[in-house]
Amino acid sequence: MPVFAYEARTTSGELKKGELEAADPDAARARLRQMQLSPTSVKKKSALSAEINIPLPDFLKPKVTTKDLVVFTRQFATMIDSGLPLVQCLDIQAKQAPNPTFREELTVIKDQVEAGSTFADALNRFPGTFDELFRNMVAAGEVGGILDTILNRLAAHLEKADKLKRQIKGALSYPIIVIVVAIIVVSILLLKVVPTFETMFADFGGALPAPTQFVIDLSKWLQANFLYVFGAIAGLVVAWRLIRRSGPGRYQTDKLFLKLPVFGELLTKTAVARFTRTLGTMLSSGVPILEALDICARTSGNKVIEEAVFSVRDAISEGRTVAEPLTETGVFPDMVCQMISVGEATGALDVMLNKVADFYEDEVDQAVENLTSMLEPMIMAFLGIVIGGLVIAMYMPIFSMASNIHG
Repeated sequence: MPVFAYEARTTSGELKKGELEAADPDAARARLRQMQLSPTSVKKKSALSAEINIPLPDFLKPKVTTKDLVVFTRQFATMIDSGLPLVQCLDIQAKQAPNPTFREELTVIKDQVEAGSTFADALNRFPGTFDELFRNMVAAGEVGGILDTILNRLAAHLEKADKLKRQIKGALSYPIIVIVVAIIVVSILLLKVVPTFETMFADFGGALPAPTQFVIDLSKWLQANFLYVFGAIAGLVVAWRLIRRSGPGRYQTDKLFLKLPVFGELLTKTAVARFTRTLGTMLSSGVPILEALDICARTSGNKVIEEAVFSVRDAISEGRTVAEPLTETGVFPDMVCQMISVGEATGALDVMLNKVADFYEDEVDQAVENLTSMLEPMIMAFLGIVIGGLVIAMYMPIFSMASNIHG
């Protein structure tokens, strides 16, 4: 659709310039009048202008981060609470957004609202930035006339969800990075350092100690089969990705994660905290419970949790309570189900859910701290045994020769 550059005056006489898409100049003028603007000039952008303004491909654009979204939501809530019109708030936010991708999206949203769309409908154009939770809560806020309150709740929810995500990433990435570095170091030693020692030992002659011979044999095998080992690792990575992309494979691997000795408990607590926080925030914002459960299921990040929540939603649609089918899933701890049952009985389910979320977020904090303190000595011992063992094995013949000389 052609793009038109326009100049128009507002009802107060202020001159305003901008661009919009329309089928022809008449349609552009009609749209400006819908926006309560009096057009003074409407010109189609030239081909040269279009070439100069070539948009970047999506993969080159900077992503909208959670921080961008939290700052926008907080500031937007403050402006709405101060009585500023919605379009003016969006215009201010679009102009001051530091992220160019977010700035572009907010400009489009502002234009949509100016053209008569609701704020929630305008957000639907960018599902990658504004997820279902965000869009549904904004829709509930618009209907209930409490958009500023909803936005403040959203900002708090996003901050806590981001903190939880960073904690889990930190706890899981630390041991993985250390193990990967250890594998790289050992591979370099076996491929580059050990062959040098092997040549030196061959010149000395004589039988080598068993640990040294084992390391040399391992080095020879790795040199001969390096491409096969590399191909096997690459194949495992590809196979893992394919398994995770399939429905049954995703379910089975997520189920396995939840049953891991130490990490499984941490992941379960994280899933419970995310579920209760999201559901509590949505219910307190006026989102219907069936719709809220549907969104909680699809944003859970774990296929086992997702299917459990979907089964709870189906049971509630048949007239059952939340706590009973939640207990039957066997996924959520008994304490969570009992507290939710109390919340239902007292008519304060949203309050109880937020209390459960607070408790489990504290539990995750403590679990991450305990896991880190436990892993550090284990990883140091692992590195010492593997790398230290290699070094000692390669120096054993030298020590043996030195003792023979002194003897």
